[in-house]
Amino acid sequence: MARVKPKKSLGQHFLNDRKIAREITGILSGEGYDSVLEIGPGMGILTKDLIKKDLHDFRVIEIDNESVNYLRSHLPELKNIIKGDFLKMDIDVFFSGKLAIIGNFPYNISTQILFKVLKHRDKVMEVCCMLQKEVAKRICSPPGSRTYGILSVLLQAYYSAHYMFTVPPGAFSPVPRVESGVVHLVRNKVEILDCDEDLFSRVVKSCFNQRRKILRNSVKAAFDVKDNGLPGGQLRPEELSVEQFIHLTNWITANTQKSE
Repeated sequence: MARVKPKKSLGQHFLNDRKIAREITGILSGEGYDSVLEIGPGMGILTKDLIKKDLHDFRVIEIDNESVNYLRSHLPELKNIIKGDFLKMDIDVFFSGKLAIIGNFPYNISTQILFKVLKHRDKVMEVCCMLQKEVAKRICSPPGSRTYGILSVLLQAYYSAHYMFTVPPGAFSPVPRVESGVVHLVRNKVEILDCDEDLFSRVVKSCFNQRRKILRNSVKAAFDVKDNGLPGGQLRPEELSVEQFIHLTNWITANTQKSE
């Protein structure tokens, strides 16, 4: 069977550098989880190395029929191929225990994949992924950075985030117009945030959606709060740490107008 033809509609850019593939798969710790899921294996350049690791429960999920047929033909030792869309996958049905996720994520859905990881943070203990460099840097940015944003805060609330290395466009076929970056996420020890977690997410998104405004103005615009003097109201959202966003969430909870 010939090589898989990359499909623009699926955002396919196949990694073709074996050395980089080994570096990516070598990042997984192998600790704290029972299963490993690779998202979008394509022609299996990461898959080949993952098979060699002799993982207890290794599976791949692939949406592209041509790629599925290629993997079945070229990697007969790969026993667990899930044909489907990760974004529609019911993780709790497929995995009863803890898992790690790895993959060269399509640029156009990488953020959606990470938000799904957040939704299943009780189960996903580790993520090793390749993304557009801009997104990868944003995830790992510290407070005060120009690129610090929604993904930075929400992911860093539950994971330690490390930018591992940059991958040049020439390592892919077809060649993308941008550089890629490899990120390693490891679940931290925070089981539950010390605040209303749903409200925390809303607060972070609301503040960064108005990131040019100081907090006093963005909070008043988004939430029905009493004017009791918001601590740090002159700050902008990119200046707040995860812990400060938790404090802000609790302040909003305590100062929300109660309907009579």
